[in-house]
Amino acid sequence: MGYRSTVKARLATLRIELPSWAFGNSGTRFRVFPQPGVPRDPFEKLADAAQVHRFTGAAPSVSLHIPWDRVDDFGKLSEHASSLGLRIGMINANTFQDEDYKLGSICHPDAVVRRKALQHLLDCVDVMDATGSTALKLWFADGTNYPGQDDIAARQDRLAEALAAVYERLGDGQRMVLEYKLFEPAFYHTDVPDWGTAYAHTMKLGEKAKVVVDTGHHAPGTNIEFIVAFLLRERKLGAFDLNSRFYADDDLMAGAADPFQLFRIVHEVVGGGGLEPEAGVAFMLDQCHNIEEKIPAVIRSVMNVQEAAAKALLVDAEALRAAQNEGDVLGAHAVLMDAYNTDVRPLLAELREEQGLDPDPMAAYRTSGWRERIVAQRVGGVQASWGA
Repeated sequence: MGYRSTVKARLATLRIELPSWAFGNSGTRFRVFPQPGVPRDPFEKLADAAQVHRFTGAAPSVSLHIPWDRVDDFGKLSEHASSLGLRIGMINANTFQDEDYKLGSICHPDAVVRRKALQHLLDCVDVMDATGSTALKLWFADGTNYPGQDDIAARQDRLAEALAAVYERLGDGQRMVLEYKLFEPAFYHTDVPDWGTAYAHTMKLGEKAKVVVDTGHHAPGTNIEFIVAFLLRERKLGAFDLNSRFYADDDLMAGAADPFQLFRIVHEVVGGGGLEPEAGVAFMLDQCHNIEEKIPAVIRSVMNVQEAAAKALLVDAEALRAAQNEGDVLGAHAVLMDAYNTDVRPLLAELREEQGLDPDPMAAYRTSGWRERIVAQRVGGVQASWGA
């Protein structure tokens, strides 16, 4: 098998998970911008997600957010996903929108609020059981806004206690992944502010606990590639939340702001074995499409990740290692740049044709008539949006 064929074979196994909330209305702190044809319930979200998979062949799973995606019968929702050629991916817990969580959730000073938050997390594991999901994703808005507001160390104790209870509830084949965020909405300190904090907690919990790297959750200048390489080396990288940022957690399309950074991250993933199915690393988009059309934006994002992965797979590993061993700084850098500057679009178009797909997913969606269909049919009801 030639090198080109090898690269295509590895790309063919790349799976990118879609967030259900990417298909709902979203906006800024000031306004949510509605669009015609937006889903009104989780079933319609899955129908739109199926269009992304239909045209890319690379997005067969959808991550749910609870309670945004709560339904009366999760088994029925899972069956609906299967009928569309999809499966339910990660279950995302929400402990940041109830009034009770103003001072935190599982780190709250009031034990009553902590119990409420913990029960929600355990309920999310029930959703996993009902849908066949194998992963629970945890992100906490917990923190403080002012010095002295609460005991920072005590909050870490509360965090550890809740995580241990959830970990104990996990069944066979299930895991939990812990996400960190530098700041917002807590501005003085955040209870899980960085990869080190998440790593320390998951290390104490055990093999079923991993770390999530959200590419938008870092201070300017942070070397995300290092974090990825370290966590892969420790076998603690559980998932990505892929998006772009310009200033803070912008949640823009993956690869939009800095495609070279996305390439560099995926290069470390390839080198650390993270693309192999047995590594168990989930590549999930975490995006809100405020002004652009939802489905085309998700399709474009999937394509951006595929292009970054294709370039990373084209890196001449032998030449790179030789240059590194010889201390050839510019030579090693050139090996990376040669791969990054390669136009991989023809290769991906060729792969799609071999898979029986249209070589241009964006054009194929535009001519499919799906947008016109949902705009005409989804009239009345309440559109799904951020927070609902």
